[in-house]
Amino acid sequence: MADNRVVSDPAFPRIEPRDEGRIELVGDLTFETVGALLARGPETVQAENGTVVDLAKVTRADSAGLALMVEWLRRARRRNARIEIINMPEQMRSIARMSKLDGVLLADGS
Repeated sequence: MADNRVVSDPAFPRIEPRDEGRIELVGDLTFETVGALLARGPETVQAENGTVVDLAKVTRADSAGLALMVEWLRRARRRNARIEIINMPEQMRSIARMSKLDGVLLADGS
C-alpha cells in the first residue's frame, strides 16, 4: 500500500540528503511506510567517513521504524561503514530501551 502513495503525501517517508555524510528522514516510519525505505539502505550509507541519519523530521514511528534503523546498521557494518543516528523520536527511543537496543542505536546510549 505504501508504494502506491502519492509522493507529496507528507506521511510518506523520504530521504533528504544534507551536508556530505548527513541525511534526514522525513515522514512516518511505521509498518505501512518503511518498506519504501528498506531497499534504499545500501545507497544511503555511502559517505566515506560515515553517515549521520537525522530523525528530527520523523512525524510518527513504531517498531518497524526501529527495525529499519537496525537493518541499516547491519548493512553498514557488513561494508565496514558507520552510521550515527541522531534526534530519534521519543516513541522510537522507548521501544529501543524496552528492546535493549538503545546502546546499539543511540550514540549517547539514552
